Amino acid sequence: VQLVESGGGLVQPGGSLRLSCAASGFAFRNYAMSWYRQAPGKERELVAAIGSTDGSTVYADSVKGRFTISRDNAKNTVYLQMNSLKPEDTAVYYCHSRRLGAWGQGTLVTVSS
Repeated sequence: VQLVESGGGLVQPGGSLRLSCAASGFAFRNYAMSWYRQAPGKERELVAAIGSTDGSTVYADSVKGRFTISRDNAKNTVYLQMNSLKPEDTAVYYCHSRRLGAWGQGTLVTVSS
């Protein structure tokens, strides 16, 4: 099982980024997936999750209306589109499968002017 995140970087407040998580080693389409983040000095928190079959989504209140999680089962990839970014969104973002107990290595997002 492998989860590899990409797409992080430095962006100005109000900007956008799209994170990707490429999955391998398991039947991706059968698993719900999620994005977590961990800011310096804080606990890791759930950002968004997407179901396996119906594609249902949940979001943390702090990102509702700004972030969108999606998946492409043909590409074994889950995405996180992040718009209207704020400095408080600065964190390492991780891809996660709760059922498999798998985490990616994380990708750093820095929102700063």
